[in-house]
Amino acid sequence: MDLNSASTVVLQVLTQATSQDTAVLKPAEEQLKQWETQPGFYSVLLNIFTNHSLDINVRWLAVLYFKNGIDRYWRRVAPHALSEEEKSTLRAGLITNFNEPINQIATQIAVLIAKVARLDCPRQWPELIPTLIESVKVQDDLRQHRALLTFYHVTKTLASKCLAADRKLFYDLASGIYSFACSLWNHHTDTFLQQVSSGNEAAVLSSLERTLLSLKVLRKLTVNGFVEPHKNMEVMLLDFLDQHPFSFTPLIQRSLEFSVSYVFTEVGEGVTFERFIVQCMNLIKMIVKNYAYKPSKNFEDSSPETLEAHKIKMAFFTYPTLTEICRRLVSHYFLLTEEELTMWEEDPEGFTVEETGGDSWKYSLRPCTEVLFIDIFHEYNQTLTPVLLEMMQTLQGPTNVEDMNALLIKDAVYNAVGLAAFELFDSVDFDQWFKNQLLPELQVVHNRYKPLRRRVIWLIGQWISVKFKSDLRPMLYEAICNLLQDQDLVVRIETATTLKSTVDDFEFRTDQFLPYLETMFTLLFQLLQQVTECDTKMHVLHVLSCVIERVNVQIRPYVGCLVQYLPLLWKQSEEHNMLRCAILTTLIHLVQGLGADSKNLYPFLLPVIQLSTDVSQPPHVYLLEDGLELWLVTLENSPCITPELLRIFQNMSPLLELSSENLRTCFKIINGYIFLSSTEFLQTYAVGLCQSFCELLEEITSEGQVQVLKVVENALKVNPVLGPQMFQPILPCVFTGIIEGERYPVVMSTYLGVMGRVLLQNTSFFSSLLNEMARTFNQEMDQLLGNMIEMWVDRMDNITQPERRKLSALALLSLLPSDNSVIQDKFCGIINISVEGLHDVMTEDPETGTYKDCMLMSHLEEPKVTEDEEPPTEQDKRKKMLALKDPVHTVSLQQFIYEKLKAQQELLGEQGFQSLMETVDTEIVTQLQEFLQGF
Repeated sequence: MDLNSASTVVLQVLTQATSQDTAVLKPAEEQLKQWETQPGFYSVLLNIFTNHSLDINVRWLAVLYFKNGIDRYWRRVAPHALSEEEKSTLRAGLITNFNEPINQIATQIAVLIAKVARLDCPRQWPELIPTLIESVKVQDDLRQHRALLTFYHVTKTLASKCLAADRKLFYDLASGIYSFACSLWNHHTDTFLQQVSSGNEAAVLSSLERTLLSLKVLRKLTVNGFVEPHKNMEVMLLDFLDQHPFSFTPLIQRSLEFSVSYVFTEVGEGVTFERFIVQCMNLIKMIVKNYAYKPSKNFEDSSPETLEAHKIKMAFFTYPTLTEICRRLVSHYFLLTEEELTMWEEDPEGFTVEETGGDSWKYSLRPCTEVLFIDIFHEYNQTLTPVLLEMMQTLQGPTNVEDMNALLIKDAVYNAVGLAAFELFDSVDFDQWFKNQLLPELQVVHNRYKPLRRRVIWLIGQWISVKFKSDLRPMLYEAICNLLQDQDLVVRIETATTLKSTVDDFEFRTDQFLPYLETMFTLLFQLLQQVTECDTKMHVLHVLSCVIERVNVQIRPYVGCLVQYLPLLWKQSEEHNMLRCAILTTLIHLVQGLGADSKNLYPFLLPVIQLSTDVSQPPHVYLLEDGLELWLVTLENSPCITPELLRIFQNMSPLLELSSENLRTCFKIINGYIFLSSTEFLQTYAVGLCQSFCELLEEITSEGQVQVLKVVENALKVNPVLGPQMFQPILPCVFTGIIEGERYPVVMSTYLGVMGRVLLQNTSFFSSLLNEMARTFNQEMDQLLGNMIEMWVDRMDNITQPERRKLSALALLSLLPSDNSVIQDKFCGIINISVEGLHDVMTEDPETGTYKDCMLMSHLEEPKVTEDEEPPTEQDKRKKMLALKDPVHTVSLQQFIYEKLKAQQELLGEQGFQSLMETVDTEIVTQLQEFLQGF
């Protein structure tokens, strides 16, 4: 590509590619795609994006095409790779001028230089680093900033390389330029501090940006550029505590002294600020928790470095120091502040959201102090337990409502007792404390006591799974019912949280809970209506979901109000996908609780499922997983198919194309339709479904193949006539897999299950399939049948499920009686499988001494459901009815063998039959005769 003539043409096409008109845009993109592999194209792009007089959008696009080209064509082994000559020219051009005026383009240029550096530096591009070092020294502010920006991205990229040779190169680079990077940072920091006093805001910001970039360069060199950084005093930065804990060992003592003195003594009063305190606490926490500093139980197994660090920690964390930290955390940092109390009054929902801390604990003071307390208490619990118990002891009995400071101190101590619940298990008689101290405090209704009511119910929630006597739960439920009617919204929200902890606990008993269910559910629903914040509504919905899940069908009398409200909430939450996820979760449990009655929800339920599982709708990104689960439980609990429920299946084909982690749920949904209404479903969707399956079988794992084949197997089981016809395109693949001896046992087992259904339940279809496969393999039908039987017998051990093993025996026995020489030739194998099947299914009646097929089922059998078990779904009932028609559960294998052998004997005559039986091993014959006694 000639640069002079091409530049104008490429510039014109790039301009067209920035157009909003697709008629102009699409041809331009196609042309650029064709030029990607043309020699000289990237040199033209370089000329365009470094020409500051051109349109910004065109230059931006040129940079992006250049950057993408590096990924595709820069490596020497890449198809259509750039020539070494052009790459050399491009490298030189990229670092000629660091004067890009547009920030976004400057960043992209820095990134693409770093991409080239990752591949070529230092071997093919030795001049890059020296050029950058010289460029960051210039006096021009713009050039200096752009060079620094590039220096940072290059350093960051080179630091990320993992191969040993690349690490060695980066270590060499770091040691060579580290002193310069330090001086660069010092220079820009000094300049920034000088600028701050000048009052020139623009200069201050510019200087601060360069200070930050030089610090980022220094950090990458420091953390990633040295094997043993502690041997180089120049590189001792605090980042090492995380990346190189033993390099930080010499700083443990000083770091702890500094942090503890400023945060937990009078030294810091008046001079510290929240962000500083948070960083100090994080530093203490990281030292306390660092596993590298913890010796093994057997000290001799610990490294000298670990023992040294541990010794420093133990020397610092003395009893007085730990006691002071603990007391200060509780009595100072745990106290509710005036600001928090004001927020409680003015924005109670905002207060509850703030209290949770979320992902911001590193940067928010209250969550940070609580995490530090938990870590220190866990590490030094033997020392600190008596301290906390003493603080508890001083707070026995009620507290004067006029003494706000005493109320806040008690709140703080209760907070500590809740956070340390697991550590205090053996030291606190929580059941007695609950009855004698906590329960009476919950009954104090004075407005000033509300922080304690809220803290006490939270505290109980923390202890519920640690140590709480089951017999006390009715007393707790009574208290929860009262608190859910509290005048204060924060108290009610916290009570709902504790209720969730209670019903989630493994010692939860439905019988204890049921007397309070109606009251609690009504009050929770009122709370759901009252709160306005998205996060709070989600939280209350989760509590409701947990209650519904635990009591299951017992919820039916009380859900009418919720059922009426959810459509309105769904409509209001159109812009809040996470709230909609919470609604979906609630609906899942609601459908499970309502069972067949969930059909009454269909006018609301089915459009929700439709939207949530439609991949053409943007919300599916958030709603799909829960939407699929809701779809599945709706099918499982549906008493019958409806046109609307059938119509939703139109969403399935694109879902199967995604081949995502939700594929397993998709297969369950397909099975749900087959069990619910196989004829209508297969007639409507089987053709498209079969096509999707054929495509899936070519690309998914063996586990995925099994899931597909199980769907086919279920269709054949439910509908022996229509199933084979609808899934006919898949069956040759199954037949071929059997003949060729599929090497994965689970897949082979499923193949045999599918073919067993066809052979046993649709003989005419099996014959036509055998005929088709004979033409495909260019073999005689009998020969192919013989090969199939031989492989079936050989791979019988692949089948582990007793149902499939019995099915195999029934299927192969169904070939008898026969005068076909091939079948007679395989008679021995058929009898072997039949006797194996008898061993699998026959159980001896100890009273009569006779054998009985344990897989036989009768209409009289009803599953016994205990109180703790979920009642059967409508799909469970459908499967039961299906089993009552399934040959595996209705045909006695013992009798079937007897009848088939008798018919074979009648066909061949006594002498011919005896000759056939002589082909069977005598031990097998003996076992067979034992099983057939009495016939």
